[in-house]
Amino acid sequence: MTASAAVAGTAPLLRASLRHEARTFAPWVVITTALSVSSVIVYPLLFPDLADRKTFAATIGSNPALGLIFGPAFDLSTTDGFNAWRSLALGGFITALGAILIVSKASRGQEDSGQAELLAAGVLGREARLLTALALSLVASLAVGVVSGVATVLCGGGWQASFLLSAGFTVTGWMFAAVAVVTAQVGSDARTATTLAVSVLGVLFILRGFLYSVSAPGWTTWVNPLGWITETRPGTGDHWWPLLLGITFALVVSAIGFRLQVSRDFGQGLIPPRPGPDRGTARTPLGLAIHLNRASISAWCVAFAGLGVIFGYFTGSVNDLFGANPAMAEIFASGAASPDDLVAAFLTTILSLVGIIASVGGVQIVNRIRAEELDDRTEPVLAAAISRTRYLSSNVSVAFLAPALFMLIAGVVIGIFASTADIGVTFGNAFLQAVATIPAVWTVIALAVAVIGARPRVQPASWIGVLASFVLTLLGPSFKLPTWALGISPFFHVPDVSAASHSWWGLLWISLFTLAFLAIGFLGFRRRDTP
Repeated sequence: MTASAAVAGTAPLLRASLRHEARTFAPWVVITTALSVSSVIVYPLLFPDLADRKTFAATIGSNPALGLIFGPAFDLSTTDGFNAWRSLALGGFITALGAILIVSKASRGQEDSGQAELLAAGVLGREARLLTALALSLVASLAVGVVSGVATVLCGGGWQASFLLSAGFTVTGWMFAAVAVVTAQVGSDARTATTLAVSVLGVLFILRGFLYSVSAPGWTTWVNPLGWITETRPGTGDHWWPLLLGITFALVVSAIGFRLQVSRDFGQGLIPPRPGPDRGTARTPLGLAIHLNRASISAWCVAFAGLGVIFGYFTGSVNDLFGANPAMAEIFASGAASPDDLVAAFLTTILSLVGIIASVGGVQIVNRIRAEELDDRTEPVLAAAISRTRYLSSNVSVAFLAPALFMLIAGVVIGIFASTADIGVTFGNAFLQAVATIPAVWTVIALAVAVIGARPRVQPASWIGVLASFVLTLLGPSFKLPTWALGISPFFHVPDVSAASHSWWGLLWISLFTLAFLAIGFLGFRRRDTP
């Protein structure tokens, strides 16, 4: 087959795909742009004089927990430097996640749904669909870069720093679109392909932050593609050349993906799925829910053991951090009176971050309910003697219990590190703090249940709880938000269990919201059509 024949039909397919799919780019563009624009607008208002900026820079610069998420703080004394710290890593992560989902949906997703066979009935080359999927993600990533760059400059950002930052978003999206092209050939279906690509993104993201936080040797930066983007240093160094490494990576990995495509059968992956048992083992809706999610739950358990090690390592060095920078109390414990209070508040914040990550797994399981509906696998189950309430409650139970298990795993590992670090925190304190964080995790998941149960057409809204909790818990105190705004996050109401006096009323209030969200979800699911 000639090269032209292999890509025949790509242009009309791309035009049709853009008409139908372009609107799905909007959330990725809006979220990333808002992240950058808000930094440029808010920073001068919150830190108007140099003294405030120096204090803030000293606080953030020595905080490895925040560095794990946002990357190194090269210069927080300027608006552009602050925007680069707050937006580069997270904005790139969001853009990459969008690119992965676009590629998986437009390539293996079409094969799983049967759309690919209809397209193949026309004049369409073997590589046309994959090339179209890649082109869609490239356009989406470019849209993120252009819109965020222009908006940031218009809101007061420096033009060179803003466009370099936005170019970092775009190139990060291109790199992981290429990774998704490869995983689309490896995975047995679209869900497996997406999981593989997102796992690669997550591991590289955490590894980048961890290596920067522990001041690893400089060469470690260059073995991680996300480290290349960090080294562009918008607002401080303005290095454009590392982007060339990212573009080269995208080209090479994409070429590997296209080469692998000719080695697999249509609708199959290079790694075949494991054959199931001769007879089904799931006898109840709960057993079915566990069976459907057991692979992802196992992977999450391993991930939380790793997170426990990383955050436990940071917890063990907390006294050194606070000794060097007492200003960190503004972030972790406003008004904390003693070093012990600061250590306890640090542990509470760390476990709140772990809880937010755990809620991602729970919301994922809730969204699986909708995926089963759309794949027409729910109606045969409901056609049996199984009520809608029983079916939904089985899935929700798994969505609640799995994150609770994740929290317990992380709590055990962090507790071991904390109890052996001589920082005044016992294993029991750390473990109990992890347990106290679980109700906040459940509130976030319950919001997703309300969305999927009552209004599944607005499925992206199921992630609002995760996003709001992340922003308010990590950035809210440092941005001096009022208490009522911080209280929107359920993790704000988690008590410090090791404090001399603490109130459990906050957990009671968020538990009431959890019950209300669940009631909305169950009533909506009973009344609406499926799918």
